[in-house]
Amino acid sequence: MNSQKKPDRKPDPILPISDRCCTATTGCEWDRSLRSVVTEPVFVQKVYDATLFNLQALSSVNNIRFTPNLPRGSRILGIVNMRCRRFFNPSNIKDPRNLVVDSETILSGGEFVKDKEGRDIEVVGPDGLISEKLIYADTTDCDEENLGTPVFGTQNIKVKGNVVVEIDFLIRDSRDRRVTFTASANIPVASVNTPIVLTNFFELCIPSIKDSAFFPRFIEFCNINCETRLATNSIGRDIMVNSETGAINLDLIIALCISCEKKIVLPAQLCVLSTGFPQLSPETSPICSSFPSLFPKQIDETRPRSLEIENEDDEGYDEFLED
Repeated sequence: MNSQKKPDRKPDPILPISDRCCTATTGCEWDRSLRSVVTEPVFVQKVYDATLFNLQALSSVNNIRFTPNLPRGSRILGIVNMRCRRFFNPSNIKDPRNLVVDSETILSGGEFVKDKEGRDIEVVGPDGLISEKLIYADTTDCDEENLGTPVFGTQNIKVKGNVVVEIDFLIRDSRDRRVTFTASANIPVASVNTPIVLTNFFELCIPSIKDSAFFPRFIEFCNINCETRLATNSIGRDIMVNSETGAINLDLIIALCISCEKKIVLPAQLCVLSTGFPQLSPETSPICSSFPSLFPKQIDETRPRSLEIENEDDEGYDEFLED
């Protein structure tokens, strides 16, 4: 009888990340010595004026089907938790179910710069997207007083798309045990054709259009989340369970919570204190012996030297920073 050797079982692969969450690596390191601090010029956008608005809207939805169905022989005792989050499809940014906030702004006392076709001129914002509009206004009177010029605006915010609601039910199952059962639903709160519209008014201050090579820029961005509850806060009235199939239907009130910020920004050049440029530790390949650089070297011969420390021994400064 020939015995065959069983193949060795391969060890399970070791995952590089054992936790569900992670920490980030920036590549910025500092030896905490002031001798390594130098000045660097950066070209950034300066915020000249800003205002923040918190808005809310309510949407009442009825007879919403939740899945999966309630297990056979179970009944609902209560609700442990209710969660609401906006729906977003990363495979299609134009998915009409994505919960989005669109903003339409009309100015008074100023106007958006337009092209020959009558379209607003938009430029690249700090988010890397074309998200800023150029503003023109007659700033002569306020320039003489060395002050900014106010512009007024009306903003219409349109909300459309879906939210995802998850509910943890406390149920008594067929074995008379109290367990937690989770069901969810993808709920439309406003369609593309009938969005929820919110209106607010604002005032912003813009700098002189004559004392700069750039027109002031207007940028606005919003974020949205949601909260939900039973329509009448009654399990008996707001939750309907089909006794035969276990299908769950609910009546809910969904609150849409929106934060919008509007800014006047200008390109600006700053001298900042820097401890150097980020240097990441690469994952070395076993084949290549050298790799190209990603950023050019600094070759400015007039680059400022490190900060001068009157006392040659800067150990005291390091101890101060460590404290």
